[in-house]
Amino acid sequence: MNTSKLYPRYKNPLLGESKRELPREVAVIGAGNIGPDIGYYLKTSLLDSRLILVDIIESQLKKAEERINGYIKKSLDRKKMKPEDAEKVATNILYSSDYADLKNADLVIEAATEDLDIKKKIVAMIEDAVKDDTIITSNTSSIPAERIFTEAKIPSRMTITHFFGPAWRNPAVEVITWDGVDQNIVDYLRWMFCITGKVPIVSADKLCFILNRVFENWCNDAVLLLDDVVTSRMVDQVAQEFVAAGPFFVLNMTGGNLIVHKTNSQKVIEEGEHYRPSNLLKSVNTWFTLKPGEKEEIEAGIAEQIRNQLLGVLFSQSFDIINKGIGTLDDLNLGCIIGLGFKKAPFDIMRELGEEEVKNIITGYQKKRVGMPGIEGDYKKYQSFKRHILVDEIEGVKIITIRRPQVMNAINDEVNMEILEVLKENETDPAIKGFVITGYGDRAFCAGADIGKFPQYLGDFEGSIQYSRDCSLLLRYLDTCSKPVVAAVNGMALGGGFELAIRCHKIVARETAWFQLPEVTLGIVPGIGGLVVPYRRWPSAAKTFHEMTRQAARLTAKEAFDLGIVTSLEDDYFSLISRAVQEAKEMSGKPLPRIPDEPVEIAPLDPLESPRAGQLLLSKEVVDIIGKAVEEAAAQSSFEEALEVSYKAAGEVACTESAKEGISAFMQKRTPNFTK
Repeated sequence: MNTSKLYPRYKNPLLGESKRELPREVAVIGAGNIGPDIGYYLKTSLLDSRLILVDIIESQLKKAEERINGYIKKSLDRKKMKPEDAEKVATNILYSSDYADLKNADLVIEAATEDLDIKKKIVAMIEDAVKDDTIITSNTSSIPAERIFTEAKIPSRMTITHFFGPAWRNPAVEVITWDGVDQNIVDYLRWMFCITGKVPIVSADKLCFILNRVFENWCNDAVLLLDDVVTSRMVDQVAQEFVAAGPFFVLNMTGGNLIVHKTNSQKVIEEGEHYRPSNLLKSVNTWFTLKPGEKEEIEAGIAEQIRNQLLGVLFSQSFDIINKGIGTLDDLNLGCIIGLGFKKAPFDIMRELGEEEVKNIITGYQKKRVGMPGIEGDYKKYQSFKRHILVDEIEGVKIITIRRPQVMNAINDEVNMEILEVLKENETDPAIKGFVITGYGDRAFCAGADIGKFPQYLGDFEGSIQYSRDCSLLLRYLDTCSKPVVAAVNGMALGGGFELAIRCHKIVARETAWFQLPEVTLGIVPGIGGLVVPYRRWPSAAKTFHEMTRQAARLTAKEAFDLGIVTSLEDDYFSLISRAVQEAKEMSGKPLPRIPDEPVEIAPLDPLESPRAGQLLLSKEVVDIIGKAVEEAAAQSSFEEALEVSYKAAGEVACTESAKEGISAFMQKRTPNFTK
């Protein structure tokens, strides 16, 4: 689909230079349901800011203060917040019923009840109180921006920013683009949210936007199932195949019955009778749901009926969003996971089922729910997109952003193949000077590789060797790529992320970035280049690499710069990308640095009798395998032979008890206990 209307500039929200600073004074209108949570998110991410929480009901303000203080206490008790940060969060908050207190606010978010007339009145009151350059947004789940803001004095500074609960923790936020808003405001909000830890996705200005079209119809269809021989407990149990919590559990938690009824009733008026909501949404206050660990006995036929209807409405709404250009395929996929708690994204579920099965499900659903949207045109268009990376272009350089914020941009086979596709698609294009690979957001370049298929190769020497080779397809392509590729390391680069960065022709990094090879703490080895490449590219830093490979030592960006591993240090994301683009352009058309294809002399490895990574006692067996492989690889006469040594080390380690213990501990979220 054409995404230019939603993203006329960059898909990565941090690529453009912000003309505004982060807000110093922020305000939230509405201290009832979601308002205090939005306020807590703003205060924890903008520690030095002033927060004004406004509500006309004094008791609501008191409850909001208690809630925010409760969040702070819980974070302190769980040691998720430093005492000095907690003090900053708790102070400089004004709980007020006077709109005049908004006079110096840089950003005001209206989060009152879901009522158009009330929202319009509040926006007018905000506008009378604030500066002309104050940004004003509304947290609505369904009302289009055009209806709220067209009567405002300066609508160009206003739009929707739709948060998801709990707003202080859920990373998703929809930013709505509409005809009356200045594109610079949309870009700024995306930048600000991304800098402060959110994942902004852009939606067209349509009723219910992207994710609520999925959520509210998912819930409504769940309730409609109760007209058959089905209970709410049955529906929630079947739904758990796809989501962390079933629709009835979520309706109870959010008190969402009346909102779902109201917005679907509006859709009846605007889009058709097929959206008519179940009357049960108005008559039931609390649904019967499963208790933790509880199971419901369900006949196979009934379970299949529930499953098909839930998948039917999920697919129907997903097709409709794409057909109408409300959102993009990748945003919808990601948003369902991070915003709505789906275990798998809708278009990924479709891919697993296959085209024929998807068509059978949607056809059956449309027969039962006549008028509901479905497939339009070629089905393949719904599968032809990059799921995990964003691709932008600056001055003839392709910017590839790994966007998997839910796992700190960890890579897997699919991510690698998507990056590889972009390289291959553009390598022969004379208009493209080079590539930059970076990570999404402000924290991680790449937190390593997913465990993926590794557990199934434990105990399989040859299978593990081949798996390491297979995982190296992208890296081997980078080794011979004819155009420059620069790693722009915006945050942590761990394991496979470090191995990816060092295969690029140059590395530039933010001053706050850092590198680590933590594989040894899992009882495994960095088997796709970490035992070979750094030693061949920067042999004088061998002692540092010994500590990284055998003891999981961290390497700061400054230390990497001093060692010549990183060529430039930058203090912010925009400067980082600008530097990386410049590096790629300067290398374009010139001979590129290659990994030496000859033996390399490295500093000797000192024996480690009781190797540790911090307080963790490591497996001496694994540490010895790493040391042996490093020395053997360095002595090989060719780079190819050296890589084979590292692949074999991965196979050898996979057959140890240490690897079984390390991987099991990781998957069970416990500390490993290495005995050998």
